[in-house]
Amino acid sequence: MDEQIEKLQKMIDESNRIVFFGGAGVSTESGIPDFRSQDGLYQQEWKYPPETIISRSFFDANPQEFYRFYRKKLIIKDVQPNITHKKLAELEAAGKLSAVVTQNIDGLHQMAGSKVVWELHGSTLRNFCMKCGKSYDIDFIAASENSPDKLPRCECGGLVKPDVVLYEEGLDDKVINGAVDAIASADMLIIGGTSLVVYPAAGLIRYFRGKHLVLINKSETQADANADLVIHDSLGKVFGELKVES
Repeated sequence: MDEQIEKLQKMIDESNRIVFFGGAGVSTESGIPDFRSQDGLYQQEWKYPPETIISRSFFDANPQEFYRFYRKKLIIKDVQPNITHKKLAELEAAGKLSAVVTQNIDGLHQMAGSKVVWELHGSTLRNFCMKCGKSYDIDFIAASENSPDKLPRCECGGLVKPDVVLYEEGLDDKVINGAVDAIASADMLIIGGTSLVVYPAAGLIRYFRGKHLVLINKSETQADANADLVIHDSLGKVFGELKVES
């Protein structure tokens, strides 16, 4: 492990356009459950499979059940950035990291201080009326449990939808383009906390043409064989050992 950390540190020290591509494993260490781990949301019993519930067709057809699941499982309050979020923000502030590309929807990278964050799947912190476009915060969605029909209704009567990408919905073009540009111009790509099975997000790493490709994940991924360095351990343990030179 020490030898791997030293190798990672050396790569970081000689790089100036680092991009971090992260998944659920970044946030689990802040207490946010992921979907595909043994204890993840996919393993828990609901009336419908979670993957079905968070699809656009289910949202349209069964909004009450969607929001019952959403409020209970996807609104996670009182969570704080962990060491990985903080070290990435430090790397950006030091001029070493140019962007974070994340599959997470919790806003923890921004809370830690990161400025350039491409949120591929949106954010639970942003919500908008599907009728008039008015914005609402996460507390408004949480409080909708007490509304007459258990749905978050705008003052205009429209349904308020989280700004998250549901199954069957496409990714935002501006976000995709920003992420692709960042990865394509990076001299180092660190992939962390993701099994690289969710597409099209996972496919974005093919745009990397830089010098150092690093994979940090507890389990093997399909990209391990192409990486210059693979560390099968927790992100917090790895990033906790790194030094950021300002």
